[in-house]
Parts: sequence; structure tokens; C-alpha cells
Amino acid sequence: MGFWDVVTGRTRPKAANLDSLFLVPSAAVTLQTLLDLRPTGEGAVCFRAATGAAFRQTQDEVVSLLNDDPTAPDVTVSSDDFGFTWLVAHRDPDDTAGLCTDLHAVNTSLEGQGFGAGLLCSLVPFQDSAGRRIGLVYLYKQGTFYPFAPKGQQSRDNLTEIQVRDALAGELPMEQDLSRWLALWGAPGL
Repeated sequence: MGFWDVVTGRTRPKAANLDSLFLVPSAAVTLQTLLDLRPTGEGAVCFRAATGAAFRQTQDEVVSLLNDDPTAPDVTVSSDDFGFTWLVAHRDPDDTAGLCTDLHAVNTSLEGQGFGAGLLCSLVPFQDSAGRRIGLVYLYKQGTFYPFAPKGQQSRDNLTEIQVRDALAGELPMEQDLSRWLALWGAPGL
């Protein structure tokens, strides 16, 4: 960062640390122990789809790469009502480490093909014994996590989100700026 950037108040965005996804399996144990939240076995990477054949080819290659690997789960493509694309991976709910490896591979593949600017977040949903779902969201551009707990139609459970944040504060880089805790209405797995 140069002198002029400091004077004008510009900052560089924090670089994504995709290896933070590998901290999620231990955080899953904490969530299960403290809050009765268990992984659902689904995970997703959200991105803003670029236009053009190159991006479509890259997306198809990532899906094909994961689906052709006999040890990797099937990956499906879905879109939400807001026009964002989700690559959804499915694993056994007890294989959170494998799921996080898949999410890391999807992010890395898209980034390696030059589409890192379109990556928005990764999502690992959890569910409690009553069926309530909570998503652990990794913000790609911030390199931090936050919880998202939908409750009913276009409503969220802020108290549960704060409880999850506090439970994981020592294990994951948690997003402190609550204005970045975006609602992920219609996200796969939630």
C-alpha cells in the first residue's frame, strides 16, 4: 500500500485463505457438543457467474472433475432467485473433512481459471435435532466466517447466529463486522 492509498483512505482487500475451510471439521465438533448442531452433508460454493463460453467451460470442467473422481461426491449446479450460481457437493454427514476438501477444490479450480473475482462464499449447513438449519458461511473476499440462521420466511434468528459466532470465536476467523453477515435466502441446504 502506498502513501497515496493511506491518504485517500483506500485499503487493500484481505486475501482469501481457503485453507481456513479445513478448520470447519473441528468447528463442527464444537457445534455438535455445545449447540447440538450436526453437519447435513451438503456444502456449496456461491459465485457470480460470468458470461461467456470460457466460464461455462470452466464450470463444466470443475463439475466433471469432481464427478469423475470415484472418491469424490457428485456435484450439482443450482441457481437462486437472485441470479447467483451454487456448486453443491454432497457427502456423508460424518465426512465434514471430505466435504471441506471438495469445497476447497471447487474454489481453487475457479480461482485458478481466473474467476476468483466472481467467488462470493462457501456454505456448510448444519441442523439441530428439531430440524432447524444454520449455515456456516465463508466469505471469500474477507477470509472470514459468519453464521446464518434462517427462521421462517425472509427472517433470521440473530440470537442463534451470535451464539454460533461466540462458540466458534476461538476456532475460526469470525467476521466481526455484522453488516457483512448477509442473508443467503434460497441457498442450497438451508
